[in-house]
Amino acid sequence: MGKRRSRSQSQLLSSLTKKQKKHLRDFGEEHPFYDRVSRKEAKPQICQLSESSDTSNSESESDSEPEQVSGYHRLLATLKNASEEDDEEEEEEEEKDEEESIVDDTEMNEDGSGDVSVEEEAGAEAVEIQDTVALSSDREGKDGEEPPGTSNRSPEEFTDAKHESLFSLETNFLEEQSVDNCSLKALQDPFLQHVNKELKEKEIQAVSTNPKNTHQLKWPILGQLVFSSKFQKLETFKPPKDIDLNSLHLQKPLASTWTKTNSQFLSGPPKSSSFFTPLQKELFLIMNSYQDLFYPERTALKNGEEIRHVYCLHVINHVLKANAQVLGNNSRRRSQKLGVGNDDDFRDQGLTRPKVLIVVPFREAALRVIQLFISLLEGDSKKKIIVSNKKRFQGEYGSDPDERPPNLKRPEDYEAVFVGNIDDHFRIGVAILQRSIRLYAPFYSSDILIASPLGLRTIIGGEGEKKRDFDFLSSIELLIIDQADIYLMQNWEHVLHLMNHVNLLPLDSHGVDFSRVRMWSLNNWSKYYRQTLLFGALQDAQINSVFNKYCINLQGQVAVRNVPMTGSISHVLVQLPHVFQRMEAENLASVIDARFNFFINKILPQYRDAVMSHTLIYVPSYFDFVRLRNYFKKEELNFTHICEYTQKSGVSRARHFFLQGEKQFMLLTERFHFYKRYTIKGIRNLIFYELPTYPHFYSEICDMLRATSRGEEATWTCTVLYSKYDAQRLAAVVGVERAAQMLQSKKSVHLFITGEK
Repeated sequence: MGKRRSRSQSQLLSSLTKKQKKHLRDFGEEHPFYDRVSRKEAKPQICQLSESSDTSNSESESDSEPEQVSGYHRLLATLKNASEEDDEEEEEEEEKDEEESIVDDTEMNEDGSGDVSVEEEAGAEAVEIQDTVALSSDREGKDGEEPPGTSNRSPEEFTDAKHESLFSLETNFLEEQSVDNCSLKALQDPFLQHVNKELKEKEIQAVSTNPKNTHQLKWPILGQLVFSSKFQKLETFKPPKDIDLNSLHLQKPLASTWTKTNSQFLSGPPKSSSFFTPLQKELFLIMNSYQDLFYPERTALKNGEEIRHVYCLHVINHVLKANAQVLGNNSRRRSQKLGVGNDDDFRDQGLTRPKVLIVVPFREAALRVIQLFISLLEGDSKKKIIVSNKKRFQGEYGSDPDERPPNLKRPEDYEAVFVGNIDDHFRIGVAILQRSIRLYAPFYSSDILIASPLGLRTIIGGEGEKKRDFDFLSSIELLIIDQADIYLMQNWEHVLHLMNHVNLLPLDSHGVDFSRVRMWSLNNWSKYYRQTLLFGALQDAQINSVFNKYCINLQGQVAVRNVPMTGSISHVLVQLPHVFQRMEAENLASVIDARFNFFINKILPQYRDAVMSHTLIYVPSYFDFVRLRNYFKKEELNFTHICEYTQKSGVSRARHFFLQGEKQFMLLTERFHFYKRYTIKGIRNLIFYELPTYPHFYSEICDMLRATSRGEEATWTCTVLYSKYDAQRLAAVVGVERAAQMLQSKKSVHLFITGEK
C-alpha cells in the first residue's frame, strides 16, 4: 500500500505536526494511503473533519508555512473524494482494527436492538453481516467452512483469513465500559501470580533430579489429599469454611452468572457462602490455585455434571482474564505508540493462541460444555451474546431421542454414560471475544479446543505422515481430561500420543508477534506452567502413570487418594464361592506372560472336564483375548467368543450356543460388556482372567449366574486371578483391609458370599 504513494505526499506526512498526525491517525487510522485514490485535485471544502478533532485553525497556528495546511487537507480529501464504488472496495481493505471497532459498535449496542437481543436466527444473520465486513483476502473462498469434526482434515482448520479481523486478539482493544481491568492489576489474583512467576535455569535443570516432596492432608469432602511437587517449595492449604466470590477473583460477568448457572445443585436461597456445593468449593479452590489435580471419584450418576460446571467456570475465568490482558495491552500500546522499543511489559501471549484443551469422550459431553460456556457468559442479562454457527453445532452434536430403542433396558450407570450423541470422533475450536462466541473456529484462531482423543489423533498424526500438525498444542495453559476411565475402553494409546505432543515448540511461527510472547514460552518451559485437571471414575495404574509422568506444574500437584473400605463384592446378589488364585511375577513387565502360563497350566485343566461346562472367561484386555482365542483354536477346544468387534449376528449365535451347552467355553471381553451390557445366560462357572477395570463389573458379571437358575446353584464356581501388581483393582473389589491380607499371604483365598435377594 505504501509503495505507490508519491514523494510529495511522503514529504507532507513527515512535515506534519504531532497534532496533525494524531488527527490524521484518528480519522484515517495509522495508514491512510491506499492504492485506489482519486488523482483529481481535491478542494479543502470537500473534507469534513470530525467533531472530536482539532480545528484546522488551531493546527495552522502551530505551523509556519500555510502550504502544510493545504497539503494536510489534500491528504484527507483523498479519503473522502473517491467514488461510491471505490468506497465499497476500500471498506474491504481497511485496517483490521477499524473493522473491529465497527463490528464491536454493532455487537455492544447499548439500546439492546439489533444482533444482541434477537434469537438464534437473527444471530446467524448478524454473523453473515459481519462476514461481509471482514477482509476479502480469502483466495480459496472456503476458510472456516470445513467442520473440524470431519475425518478428512483440511487447511481450514488451521487458518482464519475470513474472520481474522473479527476475532483476532491483536486487532481488538479493551472496552472500558464492558471489561474491568482493575482485577488484572491486583497482586492477589492467582492468574497473574501464576503466569508472571519466573523460573530460573537452575530450577529447571534440577527438576529431573529433585526428589518429589509430598504431604498429606485430609479435607472434609475430598478426603485424603496428597500434595506433591518436584520444585523446592511445596504449597499446601486447607479449605476455609466460608468463601466470598470477590475473593476468588472471578472475571466479569462470571460473579453474577455463576449463581444462576449453578442453581440446580444448590438447595435453598443463595447465600454469600453457598454459591458452590461443598464438593465444588473444594475443587475450585484447588483449580484456582493453578495446581494440577487428579480426582478419581467422578461418576456420571452422582457428581459428573456438578464437576463439569465447576471446571467450565475455571476455563471461562482463565480465558477471559488472558484475553482481557491482551486487549488491555493492545490499548496501552496504541495510546503510547510503543510499536518498537521496550516491550517486555506487554508479554502476555503464547506461541499460538489456543490456551485451553478439553478432552471429552463423546459429542454429548462437548455439547454440554459449550452450553455451559454460553450460560456463564449470558446469565440474567437481557442482551444475548452472539453465538455463530449455533444451529450447525446443535445439528452435529445434538441427538434425536426417538432414535433410541424404547425397549432398551440397561443399568443406570450405562444410561448416564451413553446418553445423547456418543460419536467419539470430533474436534471443535471455540473463540471468545467480549460478548461473542464463535464455534467451529480454526484451531489457530481459537481460545478453547474441545476434542476426543481420536479426533486429536487424526490431526496430530504419526511419524512419517505428510499431513500432520500439532503446533496448536504448543501453548496450552490449561488441560482438562474428563472421564479418563472411558478412554481405557476406547484407546489409551491416543491419550499417551496426545500427552507426548502437548507444549512442544511449534515448527512454524504462525504469524506470532514474538515481542508479545512470554519468556517462559519462548524458553520452551510451557509444560511447567500448564495446569492439568484429570477426572475419572476409578484409581487405575495407567491413569496414575499419566498424572505422575506428564504433570510437572511448578505450582505442584494434588491427588485424591481415598481407599475403598468396602468392595464391590458386597453387592453380589447370588450365593457363590469366590476363589482368588494368586500368581507370582518377577516384575510388572512379566505379568502378562505369567498370567497366561498360570491360566493354561493351573486353571484351565480343572475345567476341561465335561462336567465343568457353561464356563465364561472374562478377559479385560483385548490382547489377552486374542492370545487365548488363538490358544483355544490351536488346542481345538469347544468354545465360542464375543468381543467388541463381533457382529450382531455372531453375538446372537455365540449366546445361543453357550446357553444350549453346545459350546463349553465362552471368551468375553470387557469392552463388549462396557458398550453393550448384554446379559449372558447359561453361566455356571465363572473365571476372571484378570480383575475387571470397573469394580462394579465384578458384581454385574457374578449376578448373571441367576439369569437362568435351574437348581444348579450348588455347583456354581467363581475363580479370580490376581497378582501383587493388581493391588488397586483388588482393593476395589474386596476392600482395602481384605486386599492387604490377601497380598501379604501367598496362598489362594476362598471367600463365600451370601447374597441378599
